[in-house]
Amino acid sequence: MTSQDQGRGGGEDETRGQGRGRDQDRGRGQDQGQGQGRLDRGQERQEREQQGLHARLLASLGPAITGGAYPPGTVLRTDELERRFEVSRTVVREVVRVLESMHLVESRRRVGVTVLPTEHWNVYDPQVIRWRLAGADRPRQLRSLTVLRSAIEPVAAGLAARLATADQCAELTQHALGMVATSRGQQLEGYLVHDMAFHRVILRASGNEMFARLGDVVAEVLTGRTEHHVMFADPDPAAVTLHVQVAEAVRTGDAPRAERLTREITTGAMAELDILAP
Repeated sequence: MTSQDQGRGGGEDETRGQGRGRDQDRGRGQDQGQGQGRLDRGQERQEREQQGLHARLLASLGPAITGGAYPPGTVLRTDELERRFEVSRTVVREVVRVLESMHLVESRRRVGVTVLPTEHWNVYDPQVIRWRLAGADRPRQLRSLTVLRSAIEPVAAGLAARLATADQCAELTQHALGMVATSRGQQLEGYLVHDMAFHRVILRASGNEMFARLGDVVAEVLTGRTEHHVMFADPDPAAVTLHVQVAEAVRTGDAPRAERLTREITTGAMAELDILAP
């Protein structure tokens, strides 16, 4: 073998060696990538399970507190909650923080988690409203919220007649007509979508940011009435017509008429409660 042949052979061996090295590097990289992928999937699964436990515990404690199963002054022990609901201390602490943000409970070292009196609760929190409407105190809660609507929405409608934009007027008309279209044939879910949107627009079009923030409160009232069957199978035709007339009054800038018609809507809602949730 000539020296030239030996050179070529040595070069080929070196090239093959470099290729095997690159293959090995790629293999290690793939293994590391697959391992990281398995780790990420495992972490995601653990997070989902944690969120599920969090939601389950919150869905148990929240309604129990607002429904009176844990009266004000009741002390909830973290270790007892862990055992009873078979969750970790981390999950309990996260749920307690949520309940504290709603002012339903207060956590103190060496004391535990104490249920607060009703007057401390954030009664405007949509979740608190939902829990209260699901409990035995539903009729009183519905009346309380309907009185709030009676005080706010007529004034908001009057302001909307003065301040609503063309787009907001178009939205009101669209949802009023949607309410008409879904007011027959027991289409309460479809009707609810337009009803909630209509009242949100009224509150937003008032130009008052405080009124606008009550959109979620009104939506929870309307949703609660539908879900808990405190509605007729088909909405009252007179109430549907009133919504169409309110949309027209707002569009034409007739503030006194918009306010008066909206007051008739809330008065009618209270009358329905007297029949369906005495």
